[in-house]
This record gives sequence, C-alpha cells and structure tokens, in this order.
Amino acid sequence: MSTPSPRSVDTPRIDFVRGDFWADNPHAGLAWLRANRPVCFDEASGAWGITRYDHIREISRSPEIFSSANGIRPESGPVPMMIDMDDPAHWKRRKLVNKGFTPQRVRDLEARITEIVDGLIDAVEDRERCDFVWDIAAWLPLIVIGDALGAEQRHHADLLWWSDDLMRGLGTADPELLAKMSAAFEEYRAYLVGVIEDRRVQARDDIISVLVHAEVDGDRFDDDELTFETLLILIGGDETTRHVITGGAYQLLSARANWDRLASDRSLLPSAVEEMLRWVTPIKNMARTATRDVDFHGELIHEGQKLVLLYPSANRDEDQFPDPFLFDIERSPNDHVAFGIGTHFCLGASLARLELKVLFDQLLDRLPNLTLAEPGEPASRPANFVSGYETMPVILR
Repeated sequence: MSTPSPRSVDTPRIDFVRGDFWADNPHAGLAWLRANRPVCFDEASGAWGITRYDHIREISRSPEIFSSANGIRPESGPVPMMIDMDDPAHWKRRKLVNKGFTPQRVRDLEARITEIVDGLIDAVEDRERCDFVWDIAAWLPLIVIGDALGAEQRHHADLLWWSDDLMRGLGTADPELLAKMSAAFEEYRAYLVGVIEDRRVQARDDIISVLVHAEVDGDRFDDDELTFETLLILIGGDETTRHVITGGAYQLLSARANWDRLASDRSLLPSAVEEMLRWVTPIKNMARTATRDVDFHGELIHEGQKLVLLYPSANRDEDQFPDPFLFDIERSPNDHVAFGIGTHFCLGASLARLELKVLFDQLLDRLPNLTLAEPGEPASRPANFVSGYETMPVILR
C-alpha cells in the first residue's frame, strides 16, 4: 500500500457509520483528517471523529469526561454488557470474564491451539488451493473461543455464521443483511437459553458457567445480560483475530520476502504478529460520550455528543509510527492501539497473540509454498465495526 498524501486528497466524504467508508480503503481520507481536521464533526452520524493517536489515548484514559456508559457504537445507545459500562460496574463484570483469560490459562491453551491448527491444515494440505478465510482463518479463533464458552462442536458452525451475520449487518441499509442480522441475534438467543438452563443445573469449566452462577452486588445476571455478555466474548474472540490472520497473511504473501524471512528466522514472529495487529486493526472504531461540555484541542464538544475513536487512523499516525504505511515485521517500538487503551483494553489480547503465533509458525512449517491465487488485494467487508477480507483464495502447493 502506497503512502497517501494528505495534500493530494480533496476533503474526503466523512461518514464513520457507513460500512462502505471502511471497505473502500479509508486511509487516504484518514491521513487528510489527521493533517487538516484531526477532531472532525461528522454530519452524517452527528458524532466527532478522533483521528490522532495521542488524542485517542487521551480520551480513552479520561472516562470521567468521555464515558462508555451511553454505548460504544456511534449509531446506537447502550446494551447490557461490560463494554458499555464505566468503572466500577465495568470492572465487576470484567473480573468475572477474566477468569477465562488468565495468563496461566492462556499458556495452557497452546497445545489445544496447535491441535486445532493441525486439524485445519490436515483438511486442506492435499488440495491444490483453498479459501484462506473460510478454510483456515475463520475457524481457528471460532473454535478457541467456542471452547472457552463451553460450546459443543456441533454448534461451532452456527456460532460462526451468527457472529458473521451480526457483524456484516453493521453500517449497512441493505434490508437482506439487516434481516440476517436480526435472525442471527434471535437464533443465538434461543440457543443460549438451553445452554443457560444446562449450566444452572450443572456448572462446567467454561465462561458461561462462571457468568450464570456469578453474583454482582447480590444480583445474578438475567438472560438478556447473559446473551449480550456472551455475544461480546464470542465476537471479540472470533471475528477480530480472524481478520488479523487474513490481513497479516496477505501482507506476508504479497511481499514474499517477508514470508521467507519469517520462515528462516522464527524469532521475528512476535514482532511480525504485532505488525499484523497494527496494520489490520480489525476493530475500526468505538464511541465515547461527553459527560460535559469540553474544549478538546480547539473544538467545543457538547455534553451528550459522541466521539468516535478511529483506531486504524491512530495506527497509521505519522507522529507515532515512522513510515506508517510500510508493513515492517521488525518494527520496534510498536505501541499500536489494535486492542484499545485504558480500562477497556481487550482482555483476550494474549490469547489472540498466541493464536497468531501458533498458526503462522505451523503454516511456515507445513505449507511453505503457500501463495496468493489471485492478483490484487482482496475485497473487504463493508461493515463499520469489525471488518476484514471476505475471501482470499490461495494455492497450497
């Protein structure tokens, strides 16, 4: 990807809630905004777009001024899940879910992740080609997070399609996609009713059991709260990592020297994984709400207005990352914000890093001649929250 020149781009069309904005390579427009209107009011959504790295860090670390409690989506209000809460309510829930993502528990998952990766590669290695998204990338994080939630193998495909349809419908007016989104939510809720009933009778070693039997200030979670909280864990665990896998693989395979360097020197894998995370930034934005009128770097933000934290823009900020449009597997330091900042930092970050490391280590060993089957960058999903490549055909041998 070439470096966009802010001077060569006319004032971009700004619509942060439109899925097409994110599918049509937004980086030229975001570079213009960083240079010219870093705190920019978006008439279409009625929200402020925040484009610079330092500004996003400042907002994320000031929840008393910029609150999560009115919802982290710019186009909607809050739902009953921890990401739409401020502390202390957020921390009380986070502590419960965190039991499934402790450092020791994540380390103990390496053997299971390796087993899953081996199974996925076993299923395709004798073929001439496959779809890297749907044969490999989508399934690894889905199975891992499905295990954490205690899902039976027979439900893995359902969980994948539900989460996919829910994310695909965000940022679109397409009635067919919106209908699929609504149906996916209702089907997931119906599925979870049976799981909740089962765990109430007998707890298991999974996150749903923890939440079903948890008490917060003497109260237990109701079914709606359990539905949204587990959906957050599902989508946060499978949709995001999947897109980093595909976007990272594309960068390695389109500039073959990177693939070959990793093949010969696995000590570069940790820094390569961090660069994949920075480059892809699968979560495109989250919103905060101003709790009072505030002058933010020369712009008057009114109480009740939303600010949209544009993470892909922060991760290409020229003031933070030298040569930010270069995919550099040895980039250091690499203090990206792909996992967010502050109290809402992604609690599954260590798990995602482990999945990426194990997968690419195995791909380099078992499919060393992996190549892209088609020229040009794959098309991205036109969605405004979590987005990445829809399909990526590859030649295996």
